[in-house]
Amino acid sequence: MIRLDVFSDPVCPWCYIGKACLERALDRHPDHPFAVEWQPFQLNPDMPAEGVDRRVYLEAKFGGKLNAVKVYARVEEAAAAAGVGINFAAIQRTPNTLNAHRLIHWAGLEGRQTAAATALMRGYFRDGRDIGDPATLADIGSEIGMARTLLVRMLASDADLASIRARDAHARSRGISAVPTFIIASAHVLQGAQPTDVWDGVIAEIASQTAGAAK
Repeated sequence: MIRLDVFSDPVCPWCYIGKACLERALDRHPDHPFAVEWQPFQLNPDMPAEGVDRRVYLEAKFGGKLNAVKVYARVEEAAAAAGVGINFAAIQRTPNTLNAHRLIHWAGLEGRQTAAATALMRGYFRDGRDIGDPATLADIGSEIGMARTLLVRMLASDADLASIRARDAHARSRGISAVPTFIIASAHVLQGAQPTDVWDGVIAEIASQTAGAAK
């Protein structure tokens, strides 16, 4: 298997879109070589723990309501093309995602990492759930088979906070400044929400190289 590190943030719409495109390619090629690992990256590491009002955040980020509408119209178009629905009207707050990354990490210890990333992104973009809220995160974890009582205790503690922050900082030190960023075999980098046919090509190229090496 070839390690595929995916640096993402569950509140990044392009990560949601890029994940859908990647998974469509993996479904097309059930013999694909990838072992996917989700890596933490916070788009807004200075976000208050309680998050901020979504409308206020977007207008500040994009310089007004009109610009925000234009940007997210393009995002909605790309999401529809990727086959995922985004319900921006349902999203009331932009959260701090540090605890969401902790949930993904803990899910990985149980072999549920991709399930956690999926549940977080769907919960946020489709259902408008506040994935910065510890109770909501505990609910999401329990929905993918994790122990809710344990998650409540873990989220109330400092467990793995330093580790997640260190991994985020390490990613930035490697030159990662935006997500999604995909690193294949710790060597080859793809940035942005790559279309499914790009992943089809990557998988085909790896298969060809593997076949050639076996001769």
